Order: sequence, then structure tokens, then C-alpha cells
Amino acid sequence: MSLTPMKQILDEARKKGYGVGAYNVNNMEQIQAIMAAAQKTKSPVIIQASRGALKYSNFTYLKHLMIAAAEENPNIPLAMHLDHGNSLETVKKAIDLGFTSVMIDGSLMEDGKTASDYDYNARVTRSVVEYSHKYGVTVEGEIGRLGGIEDGVGSGSIHLTDPDQAKKFVDETGLDALAIAIGTSHGAYKFKGAANLAIDVLKKVRALVDIPIVLHGASSVPIELIDKVNKYGGALPGATGVPMASLQEAIKLGVTKINVDTDGRLAVTAAIREVFATKPEKFDPRDYLGPAREALSEIIAGKMKDFGTAGHSDDYKSMSLEDMKKLYGK
Repeated sequence: MSLTPMKQILDEARKKGYGVGAYNVNNMEQIQAIMAAAQKTKSPVIIQASRGALKYSNFTYLKHLMIAAAEENPNIPLAMHLDHGNSLETVKKAIDLGFTSVMIDGSLMEDGKTASDYDYNARVTRSVVEYSHKYGVTVEGEIGRLGGIEDGVGSGSIHLTDPDQAKKFVDETGLDALAIAIGTSHGAYKFKGAANLAIDVLKKVRALVDIPIVLHGASSVPIELIDKVNKYGGALPGATGVPMASLQEAIKLGVTKINVDTDGRLAVTAAIREVFATKPEKFDPRDYLGPAREALSEIIAGKMKDFGTAGHSDDYKSMSLEDMKKLYGK
């Protein structure tokens, strides 16, 4: 089975009012864990890789791991997504590797500097849409800016999305999914004080924009994972995430794609630290990567249930990129 266009996965989720998690990967164990969770819960799934992940995996390795995931799970709609691409050249590389979806982050310039100019964001996003749609590839863009730092992404400051500007951006670029800023941030330290999302902004954007809405920086940072990391030698005091109840409310109000990275990192780290602390005689990587894979799969299966994704893998037959090219060409 080939990989599925992300547009189809998100459009189908919108029809039935559930959210689809997009889970970041860097290696084989992470991909296996995500697919095991999807298989267990019968969930469509988005696997995403950042520019940093592509560099870490030397590009081609990750490509073949994606292919393996699709081949071993032919009943699961699976999209492979580029997270926070910063240029058309990065997007072209991802499409060459077989990605079915790309995100262009117009707040990141090719030289790595931060861009705050709307015109630049709209211009580069439109160029990515024009290129990607020729190959049937879904495009996600972003308006507004998240805070925090994770995998080299983030500005340290938050600029909430302006709903009117969001509508203008969608109309001018023709993109397929829109990431908005409503108070979340990258990393494990998302809030100072109470964890509040700008639900009023989300409602206004949803009223004006008729494409899937995306929430970045949406890990919940479960306290039990923080406690476990710290118990076995970690140092993550005061880490806080987005409460699941808030994410579920956002899904009801129109969020369709939910990005999760930090929670997966915490699950893996907690499991590995426990092995190192309680079984110091172990030195075979399988003895700690195996438990890490199991822990990651368990937490992602929980997300799939909480987001409402579970049970929807058989709702529809996956399209191909060729099918999507024809759809874009109409």
C-alpha cells in the first residue's frame, strides 16, 4: 500500500469531527511504536519528520522506514509529513523522498533567521502550494507564531493568530491546512501559570476558514512521565503541557490535526532512564530501546483514543498521490 495524502486523512476526520495526531519521528523504534498504536486502535495516522530529523536519519534511511511502515500496515491510512520546512528547496527534497504532505513555515527564512513579514510568508507558501500540488502533495502553512524551542523550531515568543489575516492567508495561498497560534508552544514548558488556550481566536478562525485547522505544540506533558524522568535522574522541574480536556475542546471547535512530539520524547526517555537505573548490567541497546518503543506505543495509543481517532482506519479507501493530482487539477 502506498502512503496516503494527508489532505484525505484530514478531510475525512473533519466529516466525523475527530482529531488526528501527527507524531514526530527520528528512528525505527519510533515509527514501529506509532504504527503498533495505530494498528491496535485502528486509527489513521500522520507521521512527521522535522528538518532536524531528516538530517539525523540521513534522509534515505527515514524514507525506507516510511515505506516499511506502509507495507506492514496496508489497512492503516498513513501520511508522511514534513514538519516546519523553511524553504521550497527543503520541500522539494521531502517530496523527492516520498512525503505525501509538507509544512512550510513562513516564519523561518532559508538562512534560519526569523521572518515576521506577512508578505514573505504568503509568497513562500504560495510557491510551495503551486509546486506541491503538481505532485498531489498536501500543503500546511502557518499564520501567527508559537513560542518555545523544540528541534530548532520556535521563537521564544507567542503571537496569536489574527482571524482576518488567517482568512486572507488561506485565500491568497490556496493551502490545504492551516496551523494557528492560540497559546500553545513548542517544548516541555508551555505555560507560566494556568494553562489557557485562546479559544475565542479558534472560534473566529473556524468561522472564517473552511480548511482543516492544525495545532502545533500540543503535547500534554503528563505529570507521571515527568515524575518518572525525574525519579531516575532527570531534571525537568515545572514542565507543563496542554491539558487533554483543552485539546478535546479544540477538536470539537474545529482543530483536526494535533502535533505531538514532546510527550513521545518523555515516554522514551523515562523508559530508558528506568532501565539504566534499575538494571545497570544491561548494555544491549535492545534491552532499553525495546521498553522505550513499548512505552511510546502505549502513550500514542492513548492519544488516539483521546483525540477520537480510534476506530476510523476502515472508514475509507486511501487515495494515491496520482488521485490527488487529478483532484487538484480540476
